Amino acid sequence: MRELLEAVADGSMSPAAAEAELNGYVTSEAGRFDAARQQRRGIPEAIFAEGKSAAQVVALAETALETTGRALLTRVDDERATALRAALSDSNPEATIERRHSTVRVLAPTYDPPELDATVGIVTGGTVDEPVADEAEVVCLDAGATVDRVDDIGVASLARTLDQVDRFRGADVLIVAAGREGALPTVVAGLVDTPVIAVPVDSGYGYGGDGDAALAGMLQSCTVLSVVNIDAGFVAGAQAVLISRAIDRARS
Repeated sequence: MRELLEAVADGSMSPAAAEAELNGYVTSEAGRFDAARQQRRGIPEAIFAEGKSAAQVVALAETALETTGRALLTRVDDERATALRAALSDSNPEATIERRHSTVRVLAPTYDPPELDATVGIVTGGTVDEPVADEAEVVCLDAGATVDRVDDIGVASLARTLDQVDRFRGADVLIVAAGREGALPTVVAGLVDTPVIAVPVDSGYGYGGDGDAALAGMLQSCTVLSVVNIDAGFVAGAQAVLISRAIDRARS
């Protein structure tokens, strides 16, 4: 305790960082940021930007940077991404900002990224599935896993699925994102002995076109796989990271 107080007094530690050390989380007007989640769960807290004001998103991202060295944000639209870049150009001008569709990762210059001896294969049925897969990919890359990405291999042309089977089998865990009837994860899972995490995507039209049909099809899969919620790329990525960590520990 005394060391923390002395560090805050001499300016080598911010009050927010000291609070994170003491409580595991930091409280601000924008909410509470769980700075200890990485140590407790093996995955960081992601800042869900949808429904939050730009000011709240910026405040939480700055807190994450201050206490953990990086910030991971999901469902970030153009307005909030612009506000984040503008704010960080003043408060953290040396920070690196990476954006893939609606997923953003911000790294402080002193952040030392981890490495995992594991490969996550990420597969999409079509181009419309890519933003959800990007969310999963950022989570996996943030954890230090190697990602092998294969896009646009939907089962409407089964040949383009079958000619990627060797790549699927080379992965330690697979994330397969698909919309419409959600058949792709079932097909892939029937061809490999790798754990498959299926992600139903909100794509299609008419009855079940909001992802319900894809979710139902994956839940009823005849082949063994795990299923996350509709468009839940972060959850799929986090599950793949936990599996990858176990594999990394076994290999080391």
